[in-house]
Amino acid sequence: MKHWIQAARLRTLPLSVSGIIVGSMYALAYPTEEVLTPTEVFNWRIFGFALLTTLGLQVLSNFANDYGDGIKGTDNEDRIGPKRAIQSGVISPQAMKRAIIITSLLTLISAMLLIYFAFGQAHFGYSLFFLILGILAIASAIRYTVGSSAYGYRGYGDVFVFVFFGLVSTLGVNFLYSKQLDSILFLPATAIGLLSVAVLNLNNMRDEVSDKKSGKNTIVVKIGGEKSKIYHYFLVTTPMILMLLFGFLSDFHFDQYIFVVAYFPLISHLITVYRNKEPRALDPELKKVALSTFGLAVLMALCMIFFLSDMIVNNG
Repeated sequence: MKHWIQAARLRTLPLSVSGIIVGSMYALAYPTEEVLTPTEVFNWRIFGFALLTTLGLQVLSNFANDYGDGIKGTDNEDRIGPKRAIQSGVISPQAMKRAIIITSLLTLISAMLLIYFAFGQAHFGYSLFFLILGILAIASAIRYTVGSSAYGYRGYGDVFVFVFFGLVSTLGVNFLYSKQLDSILFLPATAIGLLSVAVLNLNNMRDEVSDKKSGKNTIVVKIGGEKSKIYHYFLVTTPMILMLLFGFLSDFHFDQYIFVVAYFPLISHLITVYRNKEPRALDPELKKVALSTFGLAVLMALCMIFFLSDMIVNNG
């Protein structure tokens, strides 16, 4: 059990649910025009199964990454980060493959229940679309490093993370509640997506040398260490601007900008990356960015709840 928990990489899980938290609390604080009260748009079953589905997708991605890199020999003695399960031999490739299949099925079941609670027997087109989206997400999580055409080995991992853990996570869960897209929500969705990519980019910066040797052509390998730092600055600073813009356009009061507290560890992180000369030293920064993103999402959710409380008070 200990080795399976390690293979699931618990430190990545808070990051994966950040979009779910923001998208859900936005649905609660800003109900659609067709809905009279927030309680009529927010559904705890949707929230719960959205969390389960996203966590399942993240664990599946971690298992598949361990399996793909393990059997390809990418996880070897040159790798700087913590030893993976297959690399260290504590879990066999066959056992990990079974775990991938089981996790895929459980995630799919959770996604189907989520779709049912969101749409019921109505909106067949929406249900079909989200089912296809869920299957694509599961397939993409596996194909990141598994197979001869794994897209993570061609530098497309950033796209997958941005789309599924940013846009789909935030906008998708909000649509499950509201049955519509709100354009302003693209701002926090993009912010969370970019910060999620920043965690992946850090991982790739840390593993640049070993990835290059094993033929894993991540964006960092393609553009080099120095340019990847510039790319990283963009991934971290842009979300901070987007969140401020979201607050401004949402008419936040001064006290609702408490979410900027999460900016301080991110700024400290950028300074560390700027000064970094040793890739090994970047490993603790993954946890810092992941938890900062989660903290930012939670604080933003609280800010939107404050907005809801003010609205209720003002309406008597």
